[in-house]
Amino acid sequence: RQALSLRPLGERLCSAEEATAGSGTYTRHGFIFSSLAGCLEKRSEGSGMPVVSVVRDAESQLLPDVGAVVTCKVCSINSRFAKVHILYVGSTPLKSTFRGTIRREDIRATEKDKVEVYKSFRPGDIVLAKVISLGDAQSNYLLSTAENELGVVVARSEAGVQMVPISWCEMQCPRTHTKDFRKVARVQPQFLQT
Repeated sequence: RQALSLRPLGERLCSAEEATAGSGTYTRHGFIFSSLAGCLEKRSEGSGMPVVSVVRDAESQLLPDVGAVVTCKVCSINSRFAKVHILYVGSTPLKSTFRGTIRREDIRATEKDKVEVYKSFRPGDIVLAKVISLGDAQSNYLLSTAENELGVVVARSEAGVQMVPISWCEMQCPRTHTKDFRKVARVQPQFLQT
């Protein structure tokens, strides 16, 4: 039984003629692929073909998956999308940073054509979002805040004070009473990251 190097999700491991697909793998078009990120193991059982499996290392990176609710921080915005860094999947902090994009059309469920990114998010905001696609090679996940529970959970005013939500589209600075537009999340307590 030999443990080999770490394998990314979806990597082609070998031909299905050379080995049998074990746990953590799947067969497609005559090849065996890894179905999770982890360590490749090849076990020879008797005189039959070796069994290839991928074992998730206890320390291996938890990856954002489609449908997962993630906590992220807004880095930059423009008229078409907000760029974010994903910090948590559910309540689990990530060891390394993943980049994500929230497109204008994925910010709200209704009146998508009237959404303005700068009235929804600002750099530095902490946002709850849902992963809708695994994106491209730069591990740029596509995220959505189109549900009531999703959106901005923590935002600071220009005075540096944490703002208080006063409606689903506005937050207010408790010190200066200045109001700012945001796509506000109706937060479920289990998702709140402070």
